[in-house]
Amino acid sequence: MKAAIGTRMTGASNAFGWGLLNTVVSRLGTLGIGIVLARVLGPESFGTFAVAMVALMAVLSFNELGVSLAIVRWPEDPARIVPTVNTISVAGSTLFCTAAMAAAPVFTTAMGDPGATDVVRILILSVFVNGIVASPSALLQRDFREKERLWIDQANVWIGAVLSVVLALTGMGAMALAAGRLAGSLVSGVMFLAASPLPYRFGLDRSLLGPLLRFGLPLAGTSVIFFAIGYADQLTAGAVLGSTVLAFYVLAFNLSNWPVSIFAQPLRRVAPSAFSALQHNRPRMDSALEAIVVVLAAATLPVILFVAGIAVPLVEFVYGAAWVAAATAISWLVVAASCKVFCDLVYDYLVVLGKSGTVFTVQAGSLLVLVPALVAGASWGGLGGLAAAQAAVTGCVVLPLYLWKLRVNGLALRGILAKIRLPFAAGLVTGAAARILAMTVTDHLAALVTAGTIAALVTAGLLYLQRDRIKELRSIGKAATVEATV
Repeated sequence: MKAAIGTRMTGASNAFGWGLLNTVVSRLGTLGIGIVLARVLGPESFGTFAVAMVALMAVLSFNELGVSLAIVRWPEDPARIVPTVNTISVAGSTLFCTAAMAAAPVFTTAMGDPGATDVVRILILSVFVNGIVASPSALLQRDFREKERLWIDQANVWIGAVLSVVLALTGMGAMALAAGRLAGSLVSGVMFLAASPLPYRFGLDRSLLGPLLRFGLPLAGTSVIFFAIGYADQLTAGAVLGSTVLAFYVLAFNLSNWPVSIFAQPLRRVAPSAFSALQHNRPRMDSALEAIVVVLAAATLPVILFVAGIAVPLVEFVYGAAWVAAATAISWLVVAASCKVFCDLVYDYLVVLGKSGTVFTVQAGSLLVLVPALVAGASWGGLGGLAAAQAAVTGCVVLPLYLWKLRVNGLALRGILAKIRLPFAAGLVTGAAARILAMTVTDHLAALVTAGTIAALVTAGLLYLQRDRIKELRSIGKAATVEATV
């Protein structure tokens, strides 16, 4: 028993390491490729591709009806359910892919870019590929085979990116991105099938059909809510302001989120397993949440506020003068990004406490406030108004709701708030220094290097002050392993 648990913990630990490496390499790679493509294509073509990406993400949110996750959680031999899962996911993806291609003209007209229809139709073919590889992907996840997953994901990213750049240089515009993305999906699909632990077969066991759909459909419904919350701003940008403004918004959104992706995502990936390991020791679980919040604040707030302060020189130097309009939204979107990372952390904490219903209520309720606020912000204030509305709802509605739920569930907030005052104050000083440099130094590179050095030094100093809490977080994983083998 000890050996079995120990093997599983080792598998999970190795999977985390490979998964983390996969995320970091993918993030850095897509950031660099995005810069190249933004400079080659310009805002208009990039906006057309952004419209197609929103359509793709919408269909993917419910594509295989959530049944592939049943493979990950199935307590018996998965070989029994895989043929039925393959049949459901491929039939579902074929239906949704066909419907999405037929509805493409209506969607692109509503998003203010009827010319994007063919780009949407090419990109949406990825939905069919996604349905085919749903079960091989789930089988790799079930067996903690993240090393194989890393090579498949990297092949997808880099083959698609290189082909997109080559086609874009030939003048294909937004279609270059769609073709590159589809090619990457096809190559990764073949690799998924080759790496699958089980042969790919179709079948239909009628006794499994009902249980699989009862398991998957609620997950698919929840995914639709999460898609609506995550992409309501981009849908509003396209529908109210047009696809070119959508391109500026997407660029600002990606730029404002990269400090969160680089610094916060690894910590957030630790959070669910840490909370789960301590769920039977509530004081230690609360202490772990406090430690993660304080370390997260030290690692992200100075960098996020640096990006807000230096936005104009940063956009112009990295992406070119054609994209400077995106800087209007960055100062607001960094506020939304910093609030969201703390909301996500509280989300993980409440889920481990068994408060999934509470989380769903907060998410669905915030959507009712978010949509009218985004439409009003975009109508009255354009790109900046849209970003301000996103920041206002995230900071003044969603975050307070999550904090209130924490307090209801017995967590004292005063101590945590007192401990993040220093990172917050240091972040404000860093942001102010970056803003002054942006306004007074005409050489953009010199302003970026100076402000970036200040942000790096402040972040390093804050993390040094939190070295005891970082050690505490590292000890949680070791304690969990020891407890699991006893």
